[in-house]
Amino acid sequence: MADSADTAASGGQADGGENRRDFLYLATAAMGAVGAGAVAWPIIDSMNPSADVLALSSIEVDISPIEVGQRVTVTWRGKPVFIDHRTSEQIDAATAVPVADLIDPQSDEERAQKPEWLILVGVCTHLGCVPLGQKASDSHGEFGGWFCPCHGSHYDTSGRIRKGPAPKNLTVPLYDFLDDSTVKIG
Repeated sequence: MADSADTAASGGQADGGENRRDFLYLATAAMGAVGAGAVAWPIIDSMNPSADVLALSSIEVDISPIEVGQRVTVTWRGKPVFIDHRTSEQIDAATAVPVADLIDPQSDEERAQKPEWLILVGVCTHLGCVPLGQKASDSHGEFGGWFCPCHGSHYDTSGRIRKGPAPKNLTVPLYDFLDDSTVKIG
């Protein structure tokens, strides 16, 4: 009878207590993991960008009303984006420049998906000013593109830095032509 008293005190069976204890440990660990996940999920989910930020991540622009030789400015992610419907003279001037002569060497073909359309982030790469050149009355600098009057950076008809303190060309954002009249920026 002493054996049955020891068995009853240890959980009913000789190895039944160990099985029950292992089960309780595993169940407690599983519930702890579920609880940690339930607490962590809202915190992790709050780090996702909000709907208004996602809405600004890309824009679609109707380019059909932009005439040849006209430049327009749209806002994307809080920055000006220059859309230039280039003339054949502007394209010829951009392609005629020897790439080796440039401060930040890039060919016009690398910068424009379609030669007649040039799309650039309109922020000077020197100190973040907005260069002039979007309006017909603006100074287009010495190279017919854009001119940053703050520090004297001159950009050509492909948005490449040609003269002045800016170290890089005007940035080309990611963009795709959805059709002949719509471009998606971002």
